Amino acid sequence: MFAIVEIAGLQYKVEQDQKLFVNRLKGDKGGKVSFDKVLLTVNGSITVGAPAVSGITVEAEILDHVKADKVIVFKKKRRKGYKVKNGHRQSLTQIQITGITGFDGAKKTAKKTTKKVEAESAE
Repeated sequence: MFAIVEIAGLQYKVEQDQKLFVNRLKGDKGGKVSFDKVLLTVNGSITVGAPAVSGITVEAEILDHVKADKVIVFKKKRRKGYKVKNGHRQSLTQIQITGITGFDGAKKTAKKTTKKVEAESAE
């Protein structure tokens, strides 16, 4: 079971107990966050939203706020004596997905379809 969710403007494929780095989120270390904009879910069957799947949320816990590795930005114009060197470190938040909730309706329909398939195969 996994979901495609939009977090801070970027799309991530997430599963239960997965750790990932996302752009800086508001919240303290150890805090809980939830994401409502779930674009696609796979739980035995594929559910695609238009643009988002309603009723499904992704719960996560903030593990830490960190900075990424430094990226050097160097600009130069030849023969003009122009050189600029800058560095940048992106602020990131490490989160752990604690659960994907809201599959109650999807589970019921999946059970019904399996019973129908079993009944057809028995005949």
